[in-house]
Amino acid sequence: MQAGIKSVTMDDIAKQLGMSKKTIYQHFSDKNELVVELVKAKLELDKKDMDDIMAEDGNVIEKMLKMMKCSEELIARINPIVMHDMQKYHSDAWKEFQQFKSEKMVQTLVDLLEQGKEQGYIRPEIDAKIMALMRVAQVEIGFNNAIFPFADFNVWTVQQQFLEHFNYGICTLKGYKLLNEYQNINQE
Repeated sequence: MQAGIKSVTMDDIAKQLGMSKKTIYQHFSDKNELVVELVKAKLELDKKDMDDIMAEDGNVIEKMLKMMKCSEELIARINPIVMHDMQKYHSDAWKEFQQFKSEKMVQTLVDLLEQGKEQGYIRPEIDAKIMALMRVAQVEIGFNNAIFPFADFNVWTVQQQFLEHFNYGICTLKGYKLLNEYQNINQE
């Protein structure tokens, strides 16, 4: 997550784990298989976190902000090069990530938006599927070095701006007021 995938060798991994490469190769045929399994494990943890938040009682605004906090922690740990390396050198891992994004992330957002409509916090005319797909695409755009060069933009700041724009854009006046209350509490 810190150095990128390509720059970390199997020797580096073995040294960090305090074992030989031979031992690692008894469990994984190559680095690609190891990367795929690590991505799957991480996505399972993310899925559990999302499911736990969705299962909580409470309002949608609070759930949205909790999901934002989970995203913040992940983005703070990840080097944007990881996404590039995964896409370019580890296509199986990239497919796992893309599938998670297109299925779990989109469906969770759709469910969240529909809950928000029922609670009166999200605008009723919003098409939840369109907004969910747009939001997932925003996250991806924020990692695009051609649009937001890493030398000029902090990845988390970009993501935070996108999320704030999204959150305020989907809220009813009731949701807007509650979102402001939570924002004020977090800033204090």
